[in-house]
Amino acid sequence: VVGLGETALAFYRARNKSDRPIIGVSVYHMIPPESGLYFNKIQCFCFDEQLINPNEEVDLPIFFFIDPLMAEDSRFDHIDHITLSYLFFESDSELPPEYEAFKRAVQTKQAPPTLDAPA
Repeated sequence: VVGLGETALAFYRARNKSDRPIIGVSVYHMIPPESGLYFNKIQCFCFDEQLINPNEEVDLPIFFFIDPLMAEDSRFDHIDHITLSYLFFESDSELPPEYEAFKRAVQTKQAPPTLDAPA
């Protein structure tokens, strides 16, 4: 629950159910649609494409606020809540060349070496 003028951080979960990496983008939808006039994204995962590995699940952040001027708009006199949803879909972008090298990297549980400080 977020009040008018309050900043909020929310997370949307996306899951790649395929056996290949995908690059996707998101678009948002608001109900009622007119509430989008007062929806202000400060920082959003939807500004950038997202690479999601096979069978990976990620939490994508959005930092936002609803403009308090919405309270002065008579179209919202009967509205006591609004709904924000996202549609995530695959884009036409190619995987970056570095992805193959990253995929071939071997994961280890060994801690990286530390440098001893001079005494």
